Amino acid sequence: MRRVVALVVVAAFLTGCAGFRGDSTPAAAGPHASVAANKKLVVDFYRVVFIERKVSEGFERYVVPEYIQHNPLVPTGREAAVKLLTPRVTKDSVTDIKRVIAEGDLVVLHVHMRNNLKDRGRAVIDLFRVANGRIVEHWDVIQAVPATSANSNTMF
Repeated sequence: MRRVVALVVVAAFLTGCAGFRGDSTPAAAGPHASVAANKKLVVDFYRVVFIERKVSEGFERYVVPEYIQHNPLVPTGREAAVKLLTPRVTKDSVTDIKRVIAEGDLVVLHVHMRNNLKDRGRAVIDLFRVANGRIVEHWDVIQAVPATSANSNTMF
């Protein structure tokens, strides 16, 4: 667990902190500053929701109420996402952010999510759109990590 938290902290620092002063004000205007801010916002959201396991707090702080959801199994709106995720984010679940990629108002996370340490888990690609310092839209692609592979590469 310490390793996961340490990785998220390092990822947050490397992906966005350099563009900020100590008071969380963007250091410079322009596309690079906003991309770094968007990356930091999404990583912070993920950390609160999936690592600190504060689903309601994370959505309240980082996501607009009229949040647009593209996953066909989840209704649109912030409250629907909170209702779906709250019972799934447990004390045993493990979330490891592997990559953070951003361009403009879009931020992509490549994540290994597991129900517990024994679970092979799922490879998750979460795509978020950010506007005015809040998450406004979400897409995802989820694939189970298989027991065997046709190659020696990992999914991460």
